[in-house]
Amino acid sequence: MLISCSSGMASLLLLMTIFLLLLVDCRAESLPEFIKKPADQIGVSGGVASFVCQATGDPKPRVTWNKRGKKVNSQRFETIEFDESAGAVLRIQPLRAPRDENVYECVAQNAHGEITVSAKLSVLREDQLPPGFPNIDMGPQLKVVERTRTATMLCAASGNPDPEITWFKDFLPVDPGTSNGRIKQLRSGALQIENSDETDQGKYECVATNNAGVRYSSPANLYVRVRRVAPRFSILPISQEIMPGGNVNITCVAVGSPMPYVKWMMGGEDLTPEDDMPVGRNVLELTNIKESANYTCVAMSSLGVIDAIAQITVKSLPKAPGTPVVTETTATSITITWDSGNPDPVSYYVIEYKSKSQDGPYQIKEDITTTRYSIGGLSPNSEYEIWVSAVNSIGQGPPSEPVVTRTGEQAPASSPRNVQARMLSSTTMIIQWEEPVEPNGQIRGYRVYYTMEPDHPVSNWLKHNVDDSLLTTVSSLVEDETYTVRVLAFTSVGDGPLSDPIQVKTQQGVPGQPMNFRAEAKTETSIGLTWSPSRQENIVKYELYYKEGDLGKEVLKSFEPMTSYTVEGLKPNTEYIFRLAARSQQGLGAWTPEIRERTRQSISPKNFKVKMVMKTSVLLSWEFPENYNSPIPYKIQYNGHNVDVDGRTTKKLITNLKPKTDYNFILTNRGNSMGGLQQNVVARTAPNMLGQKPMMSKKAEPESSITFQMPAVETSELVRSYYIVVVPLKKSRGQFVNPWGSPEDMDLEELVQDIAKLQRRGLRHSRQLDSPKSYIAARFRTLPTHFTLGDQKTYDGFENKALEIGQRYVFFILAVLEGAESKMFAASPYSDPIQLDDPDPQPIIDGEEGLIWVIGPVLAVVFIICIVIAILLYKNKRKNSEPRTKCLLNNAEITPHHPMDPVEMRRINFQTPDSGLSSPLSDPEFGFESMLNHPPIPIAELAEHTEHLKANDNLKLSQEYESIDPGQQFTWEHSNLEVNKPKNRYANVIAYDHSRVILLPIEGIVGSDYINANYIDGYRKQNAYIATQGALPETFGDFWRMVWEQRSATIVMMTKLEEKSRIKCDQYWPSRGTDTYGMIQVTLLDTIELATFCVRTFSLHKNGSSEKREVRQFQFTAWPDHGVPEYPTPFLAFLRRVKTCNPPDAGPIVVHCSAGVGRTGCFIVIDAMLERIKHEKTVDIYGHVTLMRSQRNYMVQTEDQYSFIHDALLEAVACGNTEVPARNLYTYIQKLAQIEVGEHVTGMELEFKRLANSKAHTSRFISANLPCNKFKNRLVNIMPYETTRVCLQPIRGVEGSDYINSSFIDGYRQQKAYIATQGPLSETTEDFWRMLWENNSTIVVMLTKLREMGREKCHQYWPAERSARYQYFVVDPMAEYNMPQYILREFKVTDARDGQSRTVRQFQFTDWPEQGVPKSGEGFIDFIGQVHKTKEQFGQDGPISVHCSAGVGRTGVFITLSIVLERMRYEGVVDIFQTVKMLRTQRPAMVQTEDEYQFCYQAALEYLGSFDHYAT
Repeated sequence: MLISCSSGMASLLLLMTIFLLLLVDCRAESLPEFIKKPADQIGVSGGVASFVCQATGDPKPRVTWNKRGKKVNSQRFETIEFDESAGAVLRIQPLRAPRDENVYECVAQNAHGEITVSAKLSVLREDQLPPGFPNIDMGPQLKVVERTRTATMLCAASGNPDPEITWFKDFLPVDPGTSNGRIKQLRSGALQIENSDETDQGKYECVATNNAGVRYSSPANLYVRVRRVAPRFSILPISQEIMPGGNVNITCVAVGSPMPYVKWMMGGEDLTPEDDMPVGRNVLELTNIKESANYTCVAMSSLGVIDAIAQITVKSLPKAPGTPVVTETTATSITITWDSGNPDPVSYYVIEYKSKSQDGPYQIKEDITTTRYSIGGLSPNSEYEIWVSAVNSIGQGPPSEPVVTRTGEQAPASSPRNVQARMLSSTTMIIQWEEPVEPNGQIRGYRVYYTMEPDHPVSNWLKHNVDDSLLTTVSSLVEDETYTVRVLAFTSVGDGPLSDPIQVKTQQGVPGQPMNFRAEAKTETSIGLTWSPSRQENIVKYELYYKEGDLGKEVLKSFEPMTSYTVEGLKPNTEYIFRLAARSQQGLGAWTPEIRERTRQSISPKNFKVKMVMKTSVLLSWEFPENYNSPIPYKIQYNGHNVDVDGRTTKKLITNLKPKTDYNFILTNRGNSMGGLQQNVVARTAPNMLGQKPMMSKKAEPESSITFQMPAVETSELVRSYYIVVVPLKKSRGQFVNPWGSPEDMDLEELVQDIAKLQRRGLRHSRQLDSPKSYIAARFRTLPTHFTLGDQKTYDGFENKALEIGQRYVFFILAVLEGAESKMFAASPYSDPIQLDDPDPQPIIDGEEGLIWVIGPVLAVVFIICIVIAILLYKNKRKNSEPRTKCLLNNAEITPHHPMDPVEMRRINFQTPDSGLSSPLSDPEFGFESMLNHPPIPIAELAEHTEHLKANDNLKLSQEYESIDPGQQFTWEHSNLEVNKPKNRYANVIAYDHSRVILLPIEGIVGSDYINANYIDGYRKQNAYIATQGALPETFGDFWRMVWEQRSATIVMMTKLEEKSRIKCDQYWPSRGTDTYGMIQVTLLDTIELATFCVRTFSLHKNGSSEKREVRQFQFTAWPDHGVPEYPTPFLAFLRRVKTCNPPDAGPIVVHCSAGVGRTGCFIVIDAMLERIKHEKTVDIYGHVTLMRSQRNYMVQTEDQYSFIHDALLEAVACGNTEVPARNLYTYIQKLAQIEVGEHVTGMELEFKRLANSKAHTSRFISANLPCNKFKNRLVNIMPYETTRVCLQPIRGVEGSDYINSSFIDGYRQQKAYIATQGPLSETTEDFWRMLWENNSTIVVMLTKLREMGREKCHQYWPAERSARYQYFVVDPMAEYNMPQYILREFKVTDARDGQSRTVRQFQFTDWPEQGVPKSGEGFIDFIGQVHKTKEQFGQDGPISVHCSAGVGRTGVFITLSIVLERMRYEGVVDIFQTVKMLRTQRPAMVQTEDEYQFCYQAALEYLGSFDHYAT
């Protein structure tokens, strides 16, 4: 094209501009491009196929579907467009084979052209499907959720290979990636939609696809419900009255859906800024208010506007009322009226008053609502000052002017004081007195009564009136007679009481009657008398008559003038009568009235006798009455000697006497002379015989015996028997010592009793006399010339036991003489000490033999035997048991062991089996309370034995515990090394050298072999346990090294890390992941936290080793900070779990608490005894604690712990083992349904009856039994235990306001997971809501109707239609859903005090019949599942509150099954009995009837049937 230059530049520029614009436009526009292409599919006939196609381009393309070049057109074919027609889904439903098999084209077209992509569809009939074709195992179900809640649509599919799951909504694919994380597809295949909205509502399908084909689920609708509620006030603003200049906050809360905005207005003025208007709650803060005003709260939403007014009245304190006016007085009351003095109303008046004559606080009368009041309870004739003040809502105003008034008079309340009389002449007497203490008014005068015939009524006596003087004279009396005088005072109202009578003799100059004559017993034989003299000073002496009782002869005592006198020499516990008169020169005055007093009771010993007589000693005994316990000493006098005896002892050995000598022994109270109360006995000491000691002649074979030459018997006395008595010596500070100089100084009474017992029992029981104290080795009628000690033969019923190597002995000969009245004995001197040495003796170290060479070979042999047995056991176990997949109780029976039990070995040999060291049990001083006297207890007698121990406030148990050998005579040198001291948590809890766990030493580190831990023997198993302290940070490495070296698989921890704010054990394991402690790497694999214990699983790896080991730690968390658990049930469940999970081939169980002695000891003893019960049907608590204490000090630290061991074993024996593997439940229930052998009832009935064996003592219900709380209990016999009751926050001034009939109940995993409570009464409904709020309980389970069988079972405690207020709480009904078996109600609960609110959901189960139990457990199980699912989804941390009517029957079933089903899921075991028993320790009568108990079993079985792997 040619353009002329002259045609102008403008045309050229225009053409260039157009060209450039076209160029730019070409670049911006483009052909379509596919961003989602359909894939080939293999569908199933009758099913669905969907092809998704989407394209992009500019302009946006339109996507259509063709089949063979033509647009698809069929009723079964549907094209669903999306993305403004740039995407389209071709959906074919239902598929038909083979007609739908074809290639389908997706065409994308815009102004620049079109592109095509195709996909092939293959359709197979069901009978043609390949084996791996996808299958939908579980498709989505209809779901209804509230907006903003999370909706989960479930899907599960199978196939080979595993199919991929995708989702369609309303036939369009769901892409979770475009939802900013709000929509997620879970690994299970489920689709989870959080914060759901109306747009999420629709029809959902899940699609399973693999290379074999594609399958669609049935569609399921999701409905998102949007609640629309007009605004309403849940907390209305409250009108208030305040002081001028005061501050106030007014709260206004409104609710609705959508939630309304809330603002404040005063008149037409907005107080809340438009751009800062809060939703739901608005608090108006007003300060320094001067004037009254109305404030309006306005709540508004798209559904309406509401308002409410709060009136703030500025008010001052009330003014003072007018001065009170007295309108009436009596002796004890004053009535006043007053003028209010206030134009505004007052709330009430306060009266303050005070007696002017007495110092003290003002008395106050409050809450008076009238202007007239009568004040009562006043003192007569007293002046009072009275004020009145007014109170309004602001406070108390100033008081009025006071009024002063006096109460009226009354007759005197007491008689005249200190009445005395004396003669002025022989016919005139003067009488004096003092004013009464309580005159009750002005005394107008006194009246004197006198007579010579005091037995006549006072009205017949002579009378003499006196004005208001305190003395008078009475004349014209008859001479030489005795007059009785009494005086009274009178006021204007009446007479007071008469004074006590006094006597006067009408004889001039004789003294008056002594006053205030009193008597008081001083001792068993003396009484002290006191009096006040009459006013005359001419008394020369007193005369006293006394007699023994009414019939005794009077005794006269006279003595110088004084005011007290003690009468001695009286009989104990006897009543005496006394009268007293004073004498002057002129004669004897009047006698006092008779007074009586009894001497103290004398408690003197009785039955004083000689128990046994020796050559140089005599054993005396006596008795005291029962309950006598006085430390007052007695003394024994004999032949010029005195011996003091403690007042509480009942025997005494008198030593250093002469042979064949008569002695007279007198027992008397120490305070008495020889003439006092005393008892005496006469004894003659034994003749002087056996003066020579036995002499060693030679050592004999075997090595454990020695032969002695017996001394000659130089006496003509008849000897009945000779006994060889062996005395093992005690070790003190490494040396053997003999505390007695001669056998004559020993108290041989026990030994003699043993002889008597043996004669009664015969030889059959003689071995039971084996004892670590002195023992009899032989009895002879004639003493032989030689005797071999320790030859293990029996001599006349006594076993001559082998002597122990390393133990030192002495022995002597005891002769029993014939014909003596008392038991008469004579003893030879002790032999020289005997000690059998080791055949291969070692040098003596610190006074002790080097025992390691004795123990070494013995331990080696024992160790080899143990290894052989362990291998045999292991092989046997491998053969008999299936693979251990879970820790189940009783997953293998334990093969009986045959080696001797360490405790029995100790009982026989009196020594620690693993050390060979001497034991204090062989001390003679250890005496009567030894293992001998505490044989094993048959389990059939355990209940009776425990009851006997616990009688009289645990008296016998306390004595038994105290008698256990403390076992502290061993060395602990390694614990005392300076390098090791920091490794001990407590300075006094150490590790004995002989039993300590010795770590493999680390080269170059001194003390690296030390850890504060000891081996402890179990039942028939040495070193079954390791008892150790709670690890310290510096011993973490040593602890894990010990676990590794000992090949332990189980750690038992019996403490929390911190108790009572003190560290009990440091955390020696990682909280997560892996930590390295020394040379051991510890990885936490798993933690299971249950209500009473926690199980952690660790993997251990030692540096430089390729081996990895699994170790479980079981931590018992329910041991209380103080004392012991109230019930052993949770502890026994814990112990069973530990035993189940400890592999049979593992090393010792490591047990620790804090010190590793108290709770640790309890665990070990109970575990060992439960093992023993399986084999022997006996328990030996005493023996096992004794054994443990020889291996670690302080084991079983307190008497409470010792008692708890008995309780635990008693429960274990009584209840047996009721835990069943889930797969055996059906068989177990069938067995329970059968009639028990020898019984007339089924096993189920017996099992239920066993639950009722333990009845709760009334002391366990303290608050529930208070008078202020009794009416709050629906049933008088169903109350919460004090220890587990739910305590409400007390309301000040309201007694019992902390009480509600509710109990905390532990769940499977969590303590206090439930609250079991009764159906609220009308009186306790407010308490019920308070309980829910204070314990953050947002889920309530109701298992009853309001009325059943024509009776109220539960009060309707919730509002049905509109909100209601219960004390502090406003409860709004939000929604109610009627489900097939239950009703779900939702409430909004708001605390009116601060406006906080929560949603509470109530599940009411409606399918429980009014009588009996449901026929099937299936519905109830579903209900339990729904409750717990809701708790997981919405619940706060608080407990689930469960109630029926009484809160024990159906409530117990609900909680039992909740625990049992969860445990079944996690552990695969069922134990209905123990679960119910545990519940009953927390609330009485849980699972109330046998029907309910049986229903628990039935429901558990039905639940089991829903799992394929259990059902088969």
